[in-house]
Amino acid sequence: MRFLNKSAAMAVVLAGLASIAVPAAAQTSRDGIEGRVDRLEREMRAVQRKVFPGGAGQTVEPQITAPDRGGPAPGIPASGVVSDLTARVSAVESQLSTLTGQIEQNQYRLRQLEEAFTAYKRSTDARLKALEDGASAVGGSAPVTGIGSTPTPGPRPTTPRPTTPPPTTSAPTTPVAGIERPSTDDAAEDSYVYGFRLWQAKQYDKAIVELRSVVQKHPKHRRASYAQNLLGRALLDQNKPALAATAFFENYQKMPNGERAPDSLYYLAQALVKMKKPASEVCKVYDELTQVYGDRISEAMKMDVATGRSASKCR
Repeated sequence: MRFLNKSAAMAVVLAGLASIAVPAAAQTSRDGIEGRVDRLEREMRAVQRKVFPGGAGQTVEPQITAPDRGGPAPGIPASGVVSDLTARVSAVESQLSTLTGQIEQNQYRLRQLEEAFTAYKRSTDARLKALEDGASAVGGSAPVTGIGSTPTPGPRPTTPRPTTPPPTTSAPTTPVAGIERPSTDDAAEDSYVYGFRLWQAKQYDKAIVELRSVVQKHPKHRRASYAQNLLGRALLDQNKPALAATAFFENYQKMPNGERAPDSLYYLAQALVKMKKPASEVCKVYDELTQVYGDRISEAMKMDVATGRSASKCR
């Protein structure tokens, strides 16, 4: 009889444990899904901050609101809560995937724009290089050898030598009235190109005025370095090496990171030679050019510098 009573008591205890285990298992499953939901919501907020960096409320709200977090009453099945959390997880994952796709599309479009701008810049510089090379090949009253930075401004004789002006028939002067002034959305670019055309037509006085206006009105534009360097070249063409040297030095001093700063140092050395300055001063300019821009200049420029150093007997 006592044995039967113990068996009956054991059955009652097992039944009670079973009734407790079911809600506990459901609670554990619910906690695991909620953890996934919290993690996904944090990731989605991070993506939203990247897509809408300005804030101002521009966020994507969840499509499914969070269910009541109150635990189910003991003995009530938890299948409804688990289903709600699963749907919530799926909604968050879908939104996160959509935002990620939008970010990738925006990054692709940005790369396309950058590549198009780089191609346009390369094409424009190449055209200007060809024009400068052609103008320098014709020559002027005081031609100067070119250097190898981009774009290269002129021919490169193997040794410095005095030259005589070419016959006027080989380089006719274009009237200013026939020189077209560009008209685009970039005022600095238009002014520089017009100044270059004036210089190319040997209208040096007018070219100097135009090129100075580029430097004064647009000192932060990339063409400011070009304009200041070409200004010095126009002064050299007028056989004014002292003024040209000042223009070249100012370009290097004020815009050392400009695209024409290495050119200006090279032409500064040439201007000092024309001024009959001591060779030691000329050599210092060559040393400065090599030390500051040695990793940026081309092999052609290095050869020109070597030729100049040899002519000035630099150590």
